[in-house]
Amino acid sequence: MSAPERIPPRGVTTTDPASADLLAQGELTVRGRIREASNAALYCTVVHEGREATCVYKPVAGERPLWDFPDGTLAQREVAAYEVSEATGWGLVPPTVLRDGPYGEGMCQLWIEATAESELLALVDAEEPEPGWKAIGFAEVGQGRTALLVHADDERLRRLAVLDAVINNADRKGGHLLPTADGRLYGIDHGVTFNTENKLRTLLWGWAGEPLTAEAVDVLKGLRAALEPSGRLTGTLTALVTPAELDATRARVDALLESGKHPEPGGEWPAIPWPPV
Repeated sequence: MSAPERIPPRGVTTTDPASADLLAQGELTVRGRIREASNAALYCTVVHEGREATCVYKPVAGERPLWDFPDGTLAQREVAAYEVSEATGWGLVPPTVLRDGPYGEGMCQLWIEATAESELLALVDAEEPEPGWKAIGFAEVGQGRTALLVHADDERLRRLAVLDAVINNADRKGGHLLPTADGRLYGIDHGVTFNTENKLRTLLWGWAGEPLTAEAVDVLKGLRAALEPSGRLTGTLTALVTPAELDATRARVDALLESGKHPEPGGEWPAIPWPPV
């Protein structure tokens, strides 16, 4: 018997339907645990019809209860974030499915091999960011010192900032940004999203209050159409989030289009996740 065809993560695009089929239908084998994750996250291989890939499997049974999200819903929110990302056409979230596994139902997401060569975040001893960087805010770095936290003025990050505003991402940390050797950028860990209350908490505030790009406006108009009651995205999200959360998502898209700007911190919720990575 020939060896399975292995799928190199950096060669897989989020628009490849075969990737999602492999994740959903393949035989899932746990190889280890990702210990730094706050919820159970298992490193796995998945094999189906001669194809193989590595993936992350997060069983619902391993989710820690949160006071502001219904129990046992984080896996569905991860899948919902992927579906919205796909609807944008930007492909910012790795292929993600909801499926049964060795420890019950959970989220299964293609493993992305990140490169350390692309610097997206930095702490600098300055009052203002240098060209090519956007300011996030000042951070204490010990011994009474502060430094300016900045992120790259990068089109990929800007797209991700728009996606996060739509899905109401409450935890966009630096460790959730995965640049790859082929120039793509993926965002991961979307379990705390789609809340009906404004909980946007992110490191990507560099464009706050600035006009949205023409591309982003076009994408948001497409999302608004897809989120109509008879829209294709509505049908998908109905099985993953509550009706109230779906209505809140529509309202966030409408608000972005009405303002024409990137959102600004609201003040009722900590704006920056800590620690930032």
